[in-house]
Amino acid sequence: MTEGLRPARPASAPHAFVTLVTNADFALGAKALVRSLGQTGTAADICVLHTGGVGDADLAPLADLGARLVETDLLPTSDAFNAAHAKDRIHGLAPFTKGTKPAFHTPLDNFCKLHLWQLDYSRVIFLDADTLVLRPIDRLFDYPELCAAPNVYESLSDFHRMNSGVFTARPNPETFQRMLARLDAPGAFWRRTDQTFLQEFFPDWHGLPVFDNMLQYVWLNLPELWSWSDIRVLHFQYEKPWQDHAKADRLRPLIELWRAYERGADIPDPATLPGPAP
Repeated sequence: MTEGLRPARPASAPHAFVTLVTNADFALGAKALVRSLGQTGTAADICVLHTGGVGDADLAPLADLGARLVETDLLPTSDAFNAAHAKDRIHGLAPFTKGTKPAFHTPLDNFCKLHLWQLDYSRVIFLDADTLVLRPIDRLFDYPELCAAPNVYESLSDFHRMNSGVFTARPNPETFQRMLARLDAPGAFWRRTDQTFLQEFFPDWHGLPVFDNMLQYVWLNLPELWSWSDIRVLHFQYEKPWQDHAKADRLRPLIELWRAYERGADIPDPATLPGPAP
């Protein structure tokens, strides 16, 4: 294992699903994600990268579900980089108006997912901790680096941008070092944090179907695109299903599905769920 990563136990498979947990809220999200992955019958490892902001009590349910815990640190970025990507500065330069960012959202944490390139796996599928896997996606281990779905949730123009909530990767320490050098170059600023960086680092990124990373705002904005029978990964971008928020009533079927996975009981077949209002 590469210096800077502290695994709780050795890897047990050559491939892994990896998520990132940086606080108690995302540990709760990861609990539902890990359970959803387990229910697909995958033989791959389920690996949780976690930082010092997560307590043992919050990590214990993930270990109990069989996840491999790997502790890591924030990236060794410069003071200038950290100041440029501080929460207040990023949100001040580009005020967020599409939805409500949770209070626990910290832009600098997003870059920690680059640590997956240091892991001791040959192939990885990364999933944000606010996702659910509704159908098996192991086929993605055979896809090249880097595959990701477009950031579609509002209009056709969204297809120009990638969403880094689900992507394929090939861990490699040399790739990681090249990433660090590009990431923290003098004057570097990544407006959408890891998403902007990964899209520039992998300019020929391969597009996945939106059903491999279905953003919850599609339910609100593009209901004709929603199809429960096709969705493999559901992504709760912006407002989280464990929060009280203004859009909760409109997103109720999605939130109740997440709660069923979080509880581990009465999980419905998504194909039986109602669709969005036209």
